[in-house]
This record gives sequence, structure tokens and C-alpha cells, in this order.
Amino acid sequence: MPLPFLTADRAFDAGAEDIALPFDDHDSWRRPYRPGPWRVAAAATLLLLSSFVLLAAMIITFAGSFSGAIACFVLAAVVIACALRLLRVGAWVSLHGVRRVGFFRTTTVRWQNTAAVRTVQQPVKWLGFPRTVQGQALVVVRRSGGPLAPLFTDHNADFLARAEAFERATDSIEAWGDEYRTS
Repeated sequence: MPLPFLTADRAFDAGAEDIALPFDDHDSWRRPYRPGPWRVAAAATLLLLSSFVLLAAMIITFAGSFSGAIACFVLAAVVIACALRLLRVGAWVSLHGVRRVGFFRTTTVRWQNTAAVRTVQQPVKWLGFPRTVQGQALVVVRRSGGPLAPLFTDHNADFLARAEAFERATDSIEAWGDEYRTS
């Protein structure tokens, strides 16, 4: 019995082969990979923390301290916004270009302004911490020569201990770059 709601990342009748991006609408921004378990776990932990803060806000409200309750509601809203933003972090592609979404900053480069999209061996940050290890990173080389931080690495929260998923994601973004840079 097929369960179509479990196949959100590919077309229902698609075969087992990997498609660069299984979406029909190439005009909208899409992430060509699933968020990794580390990123999802961090967001789930933040959402769990926000539920406790909301519970505390409710208790404080019933106790009659409205200023404390408002502070707790604001804190919970900030934690929820951080969890949602954490889930959006990553590389996004569309017909228009490639977008590197960071926690505080988003950078978009049009395909026409890129010279190459390639995987390189370089020291990379481990889970975003200051500690660096030798790894692979997907980088965008701009025609103007300006440096751009790596789109993602094999040691970030999406691909740590998921080498196969990293290879699929880099291949699909490189394929998008090759296809739309020339058009």
C-alpha cells in the first residue's frame, strides 16, 4: 500500500533513481536535501524549551503577575523564531540562482554571476563551532572574484556522518549550476 504523504521529497511515481531536484517548479526556492538530524534535533530541543517557557507563562498569568507572563511569552516567541530560523539554514537553489541562508544573514548569487560551483577539500568548521577539521565544502566561485562562505560542508549539522547525502546534495547543486549558468 503506497503512502503518498511519506514521499514528499519525490514525485509519487518516480523510480528509485536520484533526481537532482524532484520539484516541477524550478522558479521557487528549494533546498535540494533534507535537513540533517543534528539540525532537526537542535530545533526540536528549542521547541521543547519554548513549551516549558509557555507553560511557565501560563502559570505566571494565573498567579496574577502579568508583566512576568508577558516576558515569558516574548521569550517563548523568540525561542520559537530561533528554532524556525535554524530549520531554514542551508543552501537553496532556484532558476534564479543559489542562496546561502545563515542564521543571521542570507546571501543570494545569481547563476549568471557564478563562475563555478564545486566541491573542495579544505578545513571546515565542525557543527559550526570554532574547531576546524579537514573536510569537504561546496563553494560558489563568483565571476567578480569576491569570496563567499561555503554553502555547506560535510561536517555541518545537515551532513555530519552522512557522506552519501552530502554527495547527492553537492551533485544536484552543481548540476543546477551547470544547467542555469549557461542559459
